Amino acid sequence: MISKSLYFSAVMALACSLGFSQDKKQQDIKSIKSMCGCYEVKFNFTETFQYPKDSATYKPSETKHESALEWVELLEDTPNKIVMQHLLIVSDDMIIKHWRQDWIYENTDLYAFDKGTSWKYKKLDKKAVKGQWTQKVFQVDDSPRYEGSSTWVHVDGENYWSNVADAPLPRREQTKRNDYNVLKRRNIHEITATGWNHEQDNAKLIRDESGKDVLLAEEKGMDIYTKVPDIKCIAGQKWWKENSALWKNVRDKWQTLFDRHQDLNLEAKVDRKALYSLLFDLKPSATKAETDAIINKFVK
Repeated sequence: MISKSLYFSAVMALACSLGFSQDKKQQDIKSIKSMCGCYEVKFNFTETFQYPKDSATYKPSETKHESALEWVELLEDTPNKIVMQHLLIVSDDMIIKHWRQDWIYENTDLYAFDKGTSWKYKKLDKKAVKGQWTQKVFQVDDSPRYEGSSTWVHVDGENYWSNVADAPLPRREQTKRNDYNVLKRRNIHEITATGWNHEQDNAKLIRDESGKDVLLAEEKGMDIYTKVPDIKCIAGQKWWKENSALWKNVRDKWQTLFDRHQDLNLEAKVDRKALYSLLFDLKPSATKAETDAIINKFVK
């Protein structure tokens, strides 16, 4: 029989552990939600190392330095799920729906990019994801891009989340490169005093039908988000209010597909048009039946 003192100690230890866990989770949530708002962004990418079979004819990607104004809208805010939509503000009259990131606490359902337009469903072990957050990143048409589960770190004045996940080619290279087909991304999201950084150490891979990878090149990315007053992004906020219903229908349709917990295979184009092009052409008043029908055409 356990003595009262040992029992009391065990209960206190458990209570302290649970308290620490909840405090840690609240720190995580604060860090994630701090990525919302209005930001001046600098996008920087450079190819660092090359490993081609024929180095004489290989042409590395050009170094990129671009800037933009971006509004990050908080769409969902629950204890275990936070959804944020990025909008690029080119001008007051030109807003581009950009990528979306969902953060899910202790998530066990994952879609891992394979190659081409295919994602493999994976069931994660509950013990393996304890205390972790999955970041699910979606393309401009809300189709999947890449996903990964890791722990937020808050130590020694640092505040970051790091993960490695396979992804399709980035949009900046889709029309320029066909010599690799998988981008293995090491993503670091770091909260800073002036906003946040999205740091990347990526590997450009050639993946064959058997799943074997050959490393072609590596690249460094550093996207710097500097917080500015929300009023500077008023055009993005207005655009989202006018278009949010349309894109909720799109998200809901994708969710029904993800909830099947099956591998996902998509068509790259239908009638010579990409999915994002067809969805971007819709009016804000488009019905769910319309968006469902378009997405269904792309699901194999």
